[in-house]
Amino acid sequence: MKLQSYVMGAWVSGVGKGRPVVDAVRGEPVCSVDATGIDMVQVADYGRRIGGAALRAMTFHERAAALKETAKRLMAMKEQFYELSFKTGTTRADAWPDIEGGFGTVLSYASLVTREFPNDSVLIEGDMEALSKNGSFVGRHILTSKPGVAVHINAYNFPVWGMLEKIAPSLLAGMPVIVKPATPTAYVTKAVVEEIINIGLLPEGAIQIVCGSVGDLLDHLNEQDVVTLTGSASTGQALKNHPNLLVNSVPFTMEADSLNCAILGESVKAEDPEFQLFVKEVVREMTSKAGQKCTAIRRVIVPHALIEQVAEALKARLAKTVAGDPALEEVRLGALVSAEQAQDVRAKVEALCGEATVVAGGEEDMPLAGLSHNAGAFYPATLLRCDEPLSANVVHSVEAFGPVATLMPYHSLDDAVELARMGKGSLVGSLFTADDQEARAVILGTAAWHGRMLIINSDCAGESTGHGAPLANLIHGGPGRAGGGEELGGARAIKHYMQRTAIQGSPTTLMAITREYHRGAKEIHDAVHPFKKYFEELEIGETLVTHRRTVTEADIVNFGCVSGDHFYAHFDEIAAKDSFFGQRVAHGYFVISAAAGMFVHPAPGPVIANYGLENLRFVEPVPAGTTIQCKLTVKRKIKKAQRGDEKPNGVVVWAVEVTNQNGGPVAVYDILTLVERQET
Repeated sequence: MKLQSYVMGAWVSGVGKGRPVVDAVRGEPVCSVDATGIDMVQVADYGRRIGGAALRAMTFHERAAALKETAKRLMAMKEQFYELSFKTGTTRADAWPDIEGGFGTVLSYASLVTREFPNDSVLIEGDMEALSKNGSFVGRHILTSKPGVAVHINAYNFPVWGMLEKIAPSLLAGMPVIVKPATPTAYVTKAVVEEIINIGLLPEGAIQIVCGSVGDLLDHLNEQDVVTLTGSASTGQALKNHPNLLVNSVPFTMEADSLNCAILGESVKAEDPEFQLFVKEVVREMTSKAGQKCTAIRRVIVPHALIEQVAEALKARLAKTVAGDPALEEVRLGALVSAEQAQDVRAKVEALCGEATVVAGGEEDMPLAGLSHNAGAFYPATLLRCDEPLSANVVHSVEAFGPVATLMPYHSLDDAVELARMGKGSLVGSLFTADDQEARAVILGTAAWHGRMLIINSDCAGESTGHGAPLANLIHGGPGRAGGGEELGGARAIKHYMQRTAIQGSPTTLMAITREYHRGAKEIHDAVHPFKKYFEELEIGETLVTHRRTVTEADIVNFGCVSGDHFYAHFDEIAAKDSFFGQRVAHGYFVISAAAGMFVHPAPGPVIANYGLENLRFVEPVPAGTTIQCKLTVKRKIKKAQRGDEKPNGVVVWAVEVTNQNGGPVAVYDILTLVERQET
């Protein structure tokens, strides 16, 4: 069976012979992969012209809703993906982060966008910048969707999550994607993409997949396109230096395999819980996905005094690890992805043995549960030991991308830090210690060489996601040989696929562009109180100026008695006189409470509830005798998706400014209200 690609709205087959892909467990043919003959110029153009235009016409929330529902439906189909994943040599437990973790990552991104992004197609970043004395010329930063296509070149080890953690932020940013899965596991990626297409909630052209070589695709990308790669450092360097990418300054993000480390703290004793936590985590990282993880622990850095005990503990735990058919529940070590990969790991172990010795594993033959003979790509969990790591080179530069790790001792904490640095850049490092000062010293000494660092002790181990588990709201990437790029990272990952632009002009013009009120912009005044208007009827810039109110001594005393706030600045005349204020003043929260009483409309209406308060600043003190007035302006509107039987509504953000009798601000803030919509 030849694996098809989905391009330009159709499933197509390459015209070449194709590269055969076999079952990693039993060596049986699965498919062949080939994309020869596909016009990559047309593929890129289709994504930009059809998929990109449709995505950019949607708001962030609409994109999030489509992705959320798609992920939920994929989750309901998960069993078929697990069945396919067994053929890659992966156990169900190891496939869980890939399959359900992949769908969960999409759900996480969709929820983030619904919470933090506007229901619009433009993202406003930061506050307005005043660029002139009188405020008639101001600046703001916006992010808009790039009218290009994102090319995602993925590694074989996470065929589902590896794709979804890239396409989710791309599509949410309004950028269509071309997925290029790694050949050995392309059939798993293709199966997921096929179901995404069948679900049909994403616009046509938003996602295309090329199963096989992308040919001359990179030759035809431009400054609006983006390329991301997860894979080997050598492949990354070759692509990073592609002439067309350099000439057109095409953004390129690389996440490369790295020699990640785990450090056992100098303060840890063999009887401490951190010792066993360390041993357990190292073995888990060696055997999970058969060690085929870009985040796997490759260098095990331990105090010299404990190296023998650590070695014996690791050997004992590895000896209990059952290898074999990954479909069996008792199996914890599956196959490598291919026979070629197994040969590569064996060759790399031989190279490492120039500086290290084998402590456990490394044998040619190994017992396999559920299999009568080794027709697949199995390799034993292998622990090496390098006794002079500070003078070594190979153990810090050669990676056996399989169930292999090297144990190395250190004589001082400074040595441990130096060994961590010798990896020349890692995606993740972990430290096991209960000594917080030791943790600070190690982290500050090694952080610049790592994209993510994990500190484990008995306090957090029970809920820790582990060394090798990145989360969608955290940066996942690292410096140096790890690629020098960043993936995931919450809102930052989405912004990676957008263009940040500084816009300058009058407050009124910027308000029209951003659909957000800027101080100094033209205001809209209406005889109808804004709290009597439905969501659709309110206009950005619509303003209510309230009546005035003089703050009295009684106000201060009564508010203090009701709230229980008898802070000296409100009640102690002598202390207040000697203070920053110079006299007794009203409570700040009284001022905003009084302001609410001035601008609300008491009768029932479209305003459902107060939804929150943001960016509160008390600018000037308010002593008794101050006359305050309030200005309430519609700053931003966020249309919310209707849930169940609730009334359709949206969030209205109001800019509030409370001023004194001299016109100076005493308090500024934003309040959020839920306002009923007339439309469904």
